[in-house]
Amino acid sequence: MSARGKARNRALDVLFEAEQRSASAFDVLRSRREMTDQVINPYTLEIVEGVVSHQAAIDEFLETYSQGWSLERMPAVDRIILRIGTWELLYNEDVPDGVAVSEAVALAKTLSTDESPTFINGLLGRLQQLKPSLLA
Repeated sequence: MSARGKARNRALDVLFEAEQRSASAFDVLRSRREMTDQVINPYTLEIVEGVVSHQAAIDEFLETYSQGWSLERMPAVDRIILRIGTWELLYNEDVPDGVAVSEAVALAKTLSTDESPTFINGLLGRLQQLKPSLLA
């Protein structure tokens, strides 16, 4: 797995833990730094900061285009993967659109249900098509 792939995976862990504990993602990061020797990859921090700062818009896009799936109805891991993928797709110009989608699908294949990769690919693919109008 690439360094960025590991960073995505670690960001997913942090964001998932924060949501499950109803805690700040930054508190989770701080706790990990204090309680372990874990070095936080700068890209992990960039993802967490990006998702947190754009979460309201990201969640609105996901709710609007998920066709009958509310965020609450989605498995928690899928919701976090979609947030990371949407942030990379819409707000991180360093990641090509196709890479953002394929990396999110890869996370879903590893960490979620058999149906999740198809769902995530379809939803992020739709956001990719709409990207110019979403960011206008």
